[in-house]
Amino acid sequence: MTAPDYQISEVQQLFDRGDLSSVELCRAYLDRINAIDRAGPTLRSVIEINPEAIQIAETLDEERRRDGPRSDLHGVPILIKDNIDTADAMMTTAGSLALEGNIAPRDAHAVGRLRRAGAVLLGKANLSEWAYYRSSNGVSGWSSRGGQALNPHALDRTPAGSSSGSGVAVAANLCVAAIGTETDGSIIAPSSMNGIVGLKPTIGLVSRSGIVPIAWSQDTAGPMARTVSDVASVLNALVGPDPSDPVTRDQTDAVDYRTYLREDGLKGARIGVSRDFFRHLPQADAAIVPMIDRLSDLGAVIVDPVAFPTLGNIWAPERIVLRYEFKIGLDRYLAEHPLAKPNSLADVIQFNLDNADRTMPLFGQELLEVSEAITEEDEADYRAARAECIRLAREEGIDRVLGEHGLDAIIAPSSDPAWLIDPVLGDGPVLRGPPRSYHISAVAGYPHITVPAGYVGGLPIGLSFFGAAFREDKLIQFAYAFEQATQARRPPAFLPTARPIET
Repeated sequence: MTAPDYQISEVQQLFDRGDLSSVELCRAYLDRINAIDRAGPTLRSVIEINPEAIQIAETLDEERRRDGPRSDLHGVPILIKDNIDTADAMMTTAGSLALEGNIAPRDAHAVGRLRRAGAVLLGKANLSEWAYYRSSNGVSGWSSRGGQALNPHALDRTPAGSSSGSGVAVAANLCVAAIGTETDGSIIAPSSMNGIVGLKPTIGLVSRSGIVPIAWSQDTAGPMARTVSDVASVLNALVGPDPSDPVTRDQTDAVDYRTYLREDGLKGARIGVSRDFFRHLPQADAAIVPMIDRLSDLGAVIVDPVAFPTLGNIWAPERIVLRYEFKIGLDRYLAEHPLAKPNSLADVIQFNLDNADRTMPLFGQELLEVSEAITEEDEADYRAARAECIRLAREEGIDRVLGEHGLDAIIAPSSDPAWLIDPVLGDGPVLRGPPRSYHISAVAGYPHITVPAGYVGGLPIGLSFFGAAFREDKLIQFAYAFEQATQARRPPAFLPTARPIET
């Protein structure tokens, strides 16, 4: 059940010295998955093991001996969220029984880059089914194919989503790192609630091709790991232009994000504090507030507060965008995957109706049905809604706040502490509360990183840094300096429930 809590740099040093091989590391993680993911606390974070993982590791070990490492990721075991295509023996199902048997004809562009970097794809991670786009009363971390993933810090608490399995597996040390995807909070929330680092990149930095879509204007893959340095290493591998995804042409010149890992990285930085996101739980807010002083101690110039007056107006147009883009994007994805049984969103809906005892025991599929109902007549409303999202989230949102105060980044609590898993009411009652900090950067398509900042009742809380498009370099720099100064992350204790909150 034990496995070393290695960072990527430590793994590479051990590999280079011959004290560890990729095969040995992969086997240690597979043993741990069997011990605590499939048995023991039964986390259910891994939906499928790659049957070729050990063979791939053997080949990479031999290549290292012969030619040296390809990159920082050579021989490193990584889990891939199960809505990202891998052209191998593993399925890509978005957690849905409707997509069982869907073997992708080609790797997602991001997966291909990981393979070329020498990463070992250890398996697929569970997720909130259809990346949480099925019901407004869904249960985070549940999928009809993978079951309910559990938060390793307190097993009755949500792992958040939709990159639930990726967050749980990294926190529980079932892999070195994982890849998640985000449309609105799906990397940031599970990273925060599982006590790890997660980065949601700018739309256009990482290719969207080969990812089961929700909305092309907001979807992206991104790295999830236990440290900022590991997130930087994985991001290096993911980034690159893709001819099949035109939005990646907007990329700036190649950046080595590891060069921004500086302990003095906050010195002189102008950081704004958004109090718009401090209204979820007083004890969590109280744990974040001292971190503002820590940033000041590290040399940051704090501007407190900064405000987003347009925040409450974003959700309505975003709903229109997601509803429109989901149907078109999913139908296109299914048409390109001949081994997928459904050929359209309508087929998915019918499959769920025909198999409701297995696919809908907890909640329905009203979001799928609303999306299926769109027609060509909805295009004008969609285009107006997308323009409104850009205006509210970018021009009158993040861009305005950064420019008005001369800021390098904005900070806020990443999300709530993990709430109780509720199979009856789902997450709806909680998520209908005040907005979270990830929301505005998701709609804007701008980068966002969360770093462990403390604990409430044994449950992790994260601090978010977000800012302008394609400034992942600055966010990594600030997050690393904060992480090194605070060292807040703790490994999970697999408690049956959270500890009482001290008042």
